[in-house]
Amino acid sequence: MFDVLTDSFTNAIKKIRFKDDQKALSKALGELKKSLLKADVHHKVVRELIKEVEIETKKAGIGKEQFLDALRKTLYKLLDAKGNKGFVFASKPPTVILMTGLQGSGKTTTTAKLATYLKEQKKKKVLMVAADLQRLAAIEQLRQLSNQIEVDLFEDENTKNPVDVVRSALKLADEKLYDVVLIDTAGRLAIDEELMDELKAVKDVANPDEIFYVADSLTGQDAVRTATTFKEKIGIDGVILSKYDGDSKGGVALGIAYLVGVPLRFIGFGEKPQDLEVFLPERIVNRLMGLGDIEGLAEKASNVIDEKKAKELNKKIKKGKFNFNDFLEQMEAMRKMGNMKSLLSMIPGMGNMAKALKDVDLENSKELKHLRAIINSMTPKEREDPDLLNNSRKARIAKGAGLDVIEVNRMIKQFKNAAKMAKKFSGKGGMKDLQAMMSKMGGGGMPPGLMR
Repeated sequence: MFDVLTDSFTNAIKKIRFKDDQKALSKALGELKKSLLKADVHHKVVRELIKEVEIETKKAGIGKEQFLDALRKTLYKLLDAKGNKGFVFASKPPTVILMTGLQGSGKTTTTAKLATYLKEQKKKKVLMVAADLQRLAAIEQLRQLSNQIEVDLFEDENTKNPVDVVRSALKLADEKLYDVVLIDTAGRLAIDEELMDELKAVKDVANPDEIFYVADSLTGQDAVRTATTFKEKIGIDGVILSKYDGDSKGGVALGIAYLVGVPLRFIGFGEKPQDLEVFLPERIVNRLMGLGDIEGLAEKASNVIDEKKAKELNKKIKKGKFNFNDFLEQMEAMRKMGNMKSLLSMIPGMGNMAKALKDVDLENSKELKHLRAIINSMTPKEREDPDLLNNSRKARIAKGAGLDVIEVNRMIKQFKNAAKMAKKFSGKGGMKDLQAMMSKMGGGGMPPGLMR
């Protein structure tokens, strides 16, 4: 997710090879400045970062480790705006959040993503409120998203006044004991007085615990300007960057908190409901430096993987009893964890492998669709015991899946190889073996200069 920025830092670090080399430090800072500006980081942020890194590095004595520490501290300082981090619940439910932003920023989609995050990762009862009565398709879009993610939606087609909608929704939320209320408000193509007056009226009746501003990453530094205007006119408590996967430069994430003066709370980066990540400065700094985010990965895993089931699965793998039902269950768990590229980038040393995936959607790839079709064409017994699959059974399965027997044979062979590999890596020293294998495949190791 932060490929361009991580490459900028890694290339700068490579420039410093010896201690007390002032010339090397100047080259590193020059390289860093050029790369960050190219990555669309705001010039004020670049200037502040370069100045602080130079001061801190010289103070500790010029060297690779000192430069690295200075860079890490400065990045954290820039990203750590005063205010709440992630999602903060009110002391008395429901927690009411006002979702604001310009039309086309991805506000409605982001509302559904945040609802998914709260439902799946925080186990909360969420109510979405369709209070955008300006855009004709907004309510229908939220209705479809509500059905897709199985989160309740409040809408009222009998009124054109968003204040009435919000008032009724909050009454329902109290009666039905919802934990969180997410209010999707109207946007415009540009900031105008009519929009601000409507938002103020909705804000007054909603009395939200926090106001989130959804900023479109693709608008680059204009996202900073519009977020600042909303902060001044309405007051916002956090920014959510949407469409971050479409921003090839990614520099806006580095400066928005520093320039707007409110924390960046979440980043949206894909089309799936799960494609939203909490933005915690200390973790993001590690990812920017190519060091991954094991804590964040563990959190995601713990929310979708049952610990008891995981232990049982590990025992089955060790005994060589891993079957097609187990495989489908694990695939579903991975789907709930979100974007595969993002997950890999959270594992230290896997940055290059994540980068190689580019925009590949593993879940919807042709191979996985065929795999699902094949497994769904099996009987319950065949799924439990892959050894039952003789030639006549394979022919029946191929017909049911609409595929050739050759493809069924290939899939079964791949599955058995994967099961053998899983058994090998489930034992002691398995993770070391896996890392060694990834290294040989070009999966990387720690980026140069970031080994500690």
